[in-house]
Amino acid sequence: MTNRQELKDSQKESLGESLQQVIAILEKHRLIENLVHKQNMPKHDLVELLVHKQNLNELQKKLDLLHPADVAYILEALPLEERLKVWELVKAERDGEILLEVSDSVRQTLIADMDSEELLAAAEQLDTDELADLAPDLPKDVLQDLMDSLDSQNRERLQSALSYQDDAVGALMDFDIVTIRENITLEVALRYLRRLGSLPDHTDKLFVVDRHDILLGVLPLKRMVVNDLDVSVADVMAEDAVVFYPEDIADDAAKAFERYDLVTAPVVDANKKLIGRITIDAVMDFIRDEADSDKLSMAGLREEEDFFASVWKSVQNRWAWLAINLITALIASRVIGLFEGSIEKIVALAALMPIVAGIGGNSGNQTTTMIVRGLALGQISTHNMKSLVTKELGVALLNGLIWGGVLALIAFSLYNNYQLGLVMMAAMTLNLLLAAIMGVMIPLVMNKFGRDPAVGSSVLITAVTDSGGFFIFLAIATIFLI
Repeated sequence: MTNRQELKDSQKESLGESLQQVIAILEKHRLIENLVHKQNMPKHDLVELLVHKQNLNELQKKLDLLHPADVAYILEALPLEERLKVWELVKAERDGEILLEVSDSVRQTLIADMDSEELLAAAEQLDTDELADLAPDLPKDVLQDLMDSLDSQNRERLQSALSYQDDAVGALMDFDIVTIRENITLEVALRYLRRLGSLPDHTDKLFVVDRHDILLGVLPLKRMVVNDLDVSVADVMAEDAVVFYPEDIADDAAKAFERYDLVTAPVVDANKKLIGRITIDAVMDFIRDEADSDKLSMAGLREEEDFFASVWKSVQNRWAWLAINLITALIASRVIGLFEGSIEKIVALAALMPIVAGIGGNSGNQTTTMIVRGLALGQISTHNMKSLVTKELGVALLNGLIWGGVLALIAFSLYNNYQLGLVMMAAMTLNLLLAAIMGVMIPLVMNKFGRDPAVGSSVLITAVTDSGGFFIFLAIATIFLI
């Protein structure tokens, strides 16, 4: 574990160093060019051009040494003007790979800076499954030209991949597969692999099919190594392989990859005909994208946002849930307004009520996070709902009594009023119970109506616990203290 963490830290440090080196080259480039531009010398334009080329050559050499994913990271970390300057220095044959690695929002800025010929050339460098990832962001005329440039088989594959939803296995599968027949020996299979010269990335098994491409089983490469070469494929292949259909939900496929420690798996149609495969790298990309999307959704953001997007575009991405926040804040303020008289009589209420609301919001968010995770893992259903609600209410009740008791002692020590302390404890307990109920119900209701339970859940639970906490605390204080 220690070695793995050290390797991870080393990779992060190396990537950070590359970014800083690129930034340093850009700053030096800008500084030198400004100095040369201000100088009055013979052949000024020629000198300025030579200095410009020299600086850009240094930066281009640095970029050529970096992995496409590292170049993508650097592009995402640069403001738009510098990003486009760096993008111009990337070799044309690497454009396609880097476009696949950058985020959707950054990809749009890069594509907008490319003409149709450049886009078409970049797209033609990619495999069919990679084209399916890039195609939705391409202008319609470029996409049509790309379709026309493909042969009939790849055109059909691309159209098929584009027909699936983003969260379907069909959108993740690739078509780079190696198939063999069951009636050959392992020696023949090995000779066939040697003639291929290279295997597709992440190949850990071969797919065994009949003459009609119907999947019969899989042959793990490790079985080829440990068995006699004169044994037939049929004798050592696995017939109970994990199989997916293109319409399957990608999230379920990701769970299967984790559960069964898969590296690759076949994708078949309704007739069991092999049409592609799904690989661990595609699954990992999907999981990462889903995790990023959930984090953004929890904060009320509609989509991934370019750090250096225009002010207006960022405002468009963030306004919706801010508007909802404004409405819920107004509701909370009106709840407080109902008890202005009580607050005027006991000023301490104004100082203590944010504590009740804040702790309630935190507790509610903890419950919501657990429920959203349970829904994502498929562990929550009708049969265990009663036990789940009972458990969360029990946790809320115990936490309310414990931390409410702590706050009661603090309130008594500050204001020398044991009744105020008891009110604090009662309000804390009731608000945590409210937070538990809403923390369970909000994601469940959203899920029932087909909405992503992660979207805005924290915003809604905070709104409920704020208004509810203020009302509960001030109402109890009004009844028992005034």
